[in-house]
Amino acid sequence: MMVLITYDVDTTTSAGKKRLRQVAKHCVNHGQRVQYSVFECLVDPAQFANLRNLLEQTIDPETDSLRYYQLGANWKRRVIHIGAKAAYDPEGPMII
Repeated sequence: MMVLITYDVDTTTSAGKKRLRQVAKHCVNHGQRVQYSVFECLVDPAQFANLRNLLEQTIDPETDSLRYYQLGANWKRRVIHIGAKAAYDPEGPMII
């Protein structure tokens, strides 16, 4: 299933900057950054549960926020991309 993850981490303190780096690292390990604080993650339910656990243990819910948008298996027809940063297909071939 495709999950869109967005986050806003308060970076006014050094602890907040550290949390921001950790949240981004967890998201990079599970998906593709499509905007600064927005990731598209193609995951199965167990991977999604694990990622949610990691992220929710990392943030400070008093100052930070996370949003999960579950686009499901039929996600390709729900995503329209216009503008810079060419779209990618996470199910397509990986070229290294």
